[in-house]
Amino acid sequence: MLTELHIQNFAIIDKLDLRFDSGLIILTGETGAGKSIILDAVVMLIGGKADTTFVRTDSDAAFVEAVFQLKGPEKEAVHFILNREELMDDPNYVTLMREVRKEGRSVARINGRTVNVGLLKELGALLVDIHGQAEHLSLLDPRAHLGLLDRYAEVGRPLSDYRQTYHTLLNLRRELADLRKAQSDADRRIEMLSYQAEEIESAHLKAGEDEELRKERDRLANAEQLAQNAQEALAVLDEGSPEMPAATDLIGQAAQALAALAKIDAGQSELAEQAELMLDTMSDVIHNLRDYLEEIEYNPKRLEDVEERLDLLHSLVRKYGGNIPAVIAYGADARKQLETISGAAERINELEMQEAKLLEKLAKQGGALSEKRKSAAAEMSKGIETELDDLKMASARFGVDFQTKPDVNGAPMSDGTRIAFDQNGFDRVEFLIAPNPGEGLKPLAKIASGGETSRLMLGLKNVMARADEVPSLIFDEIDQGIGGRVGMIVGRKLWNLSRTHQVFCVTHLPQLAVYGDHHYQVQKLVDKGRTLTRVQLLDGESRLLELSQMLGEVGEGTLRSAHELLQVARQSIKG
Repeated sequence: MLTELHIQNFAIIDKLDLRFDSGLIILTGETGAGKSIILDAVVMLIGGKADTTFVRTDSDAAFVEAVFQLKGPEKEAVHFILNREELMDDPNYVTLMREVRKEGRSVARINGRTVNVGLLKELGALLVDIHGQAEHLSLLDPRAHLGLLDRYAEVGRPLSDYRQTYHTLLNLRRELADLRKAQSDADRRIEMLSYQAEEIESAHLKAGEDEELRKERDRLANAEQLAQNAQEALAVLDEGSPEMPAATDLIGQAAQALAALAKIDAGQSELAEQAELMLDTMSDVIHNLRDYLEEIEYNPKRLEDVEERLDLLHSLVRKYGGNIPAVIAYGADARKQLETISGAAERINELEMQEAKLLEKLAKQGGALSEKRKSAAAEMSKGIETELDDLKMASARFGVDFQTKPDVNGAPMSDGTRIAFDQNGFDRVEFLIAPNPGEGLKPLAKIASGGETSRLMLGLKNVMARADEVPSLIFDEIDQGIGGRVGMIVGRKLWNLSRTHQVFCVTHLPQLAVYGDHHYQVQKLVDKGRTLTRVQLLDGESRLLELSQMLGEVGEGTLRSAHELLQVARQSIKG
């Protein structure tokens, strides 16, 4: 609810600081005192037009700020927006501010941070409803009607069950769409994936084989040179010639000489051991060389095979990956995709059967939801017409229009047709009104503004109090065209409404004003040649005097009448 309102340099208001409580708040005062100006400030605050004519003469800017306490059903919706925009401060309060400068630029702030006007309007719509200014009537927005009817009908549980089925169906249809798209490309993709998988699998790849093949290719390509080098090494090491003994013979002789030396000089036994070790090592080298010579093969056919295999590996690596493990992985993925596509037709059939069952379930749940809504709409219409009768609009009729839209992919009905649906069901709902005899029911948005509209809204608000989550309601011009007796009825209804909402009412009728929990007088003063607006909270004698002035010239009779009106209102409330 609105707890604080600060207005500065706005039209004839130089500075105004007001604090409000819950209940019915009455604002009275002479015509032109500034009551409507206060409402204009609130309208601008919640996203209305910021006109430079609002800026007080000789001032640079007009400023409006309000603090709202969050403690009702609106709290969750307000928190959602504040968290979404990263504007949350105190979870129990939110501050809105609007400033318009004389050069035309306006600034909007939420909790002290600058925001765009659209966000201010979105948040303001959750906090304040102004009746009498048609552009701010939430009930005139057909998009809000279904939500209001649902809250009135208390269909939270069946709507939640319906939405669960709806979202399950959406997810299933998304999977179906993906599979059908894949199926449409299936022939082309199957051909391509089959070729890729078979090409890779037929190669029987092994990680690291390319490196082994390159080594083998080098040996095969240089077999003659390798054999020659090995033969030369063996000749030097083991075969020798008449002119040059073999290296093993020479080292053997040296080893024998060192062994004889060590027998005489034991200190040189290590040299003898080293010579013996050298002779053993040379024997190992000779043995390995002979084995290597036996392995060396001059085989042009094998060389050709190795070259072809390496070319194949190079081609596969270039096409499918940077190395052989990557190519193997690519082939496995292609095979997996083939299996998925091959099973798509079966999965599509399975999902289509599930879709049909979900649509039948959705149709049943949506039908039950519609029936609950229509039953509640009939009850609500009777209640509103009773309210309008009390408000001397006995001929007015109220109705709720239900529309559905055909859709070949929609929910199946018992008559064989299919209708469109969304997360809220099948129904397109709009509130209709016929305020005068002989007129057909028309959308609320087409009803003229003024006192009649405000009374209509009062009737709607009273019947839909449990469904309406906007905490602060402002009624302006609600007393236009009604007399004192009806004013008492309107006052009682406003008081009833203020038990669940904070209600502001601007009025000239004392019969209505006596029902206020809090009564503010708006006065226009002239100080040093400038017009000013002042607001005073009335109580006791000051309130009695204001009510007496509203009845006529202050005197013993009007004071007594004012006192009697207060007594009647108190008795009415108690009753």
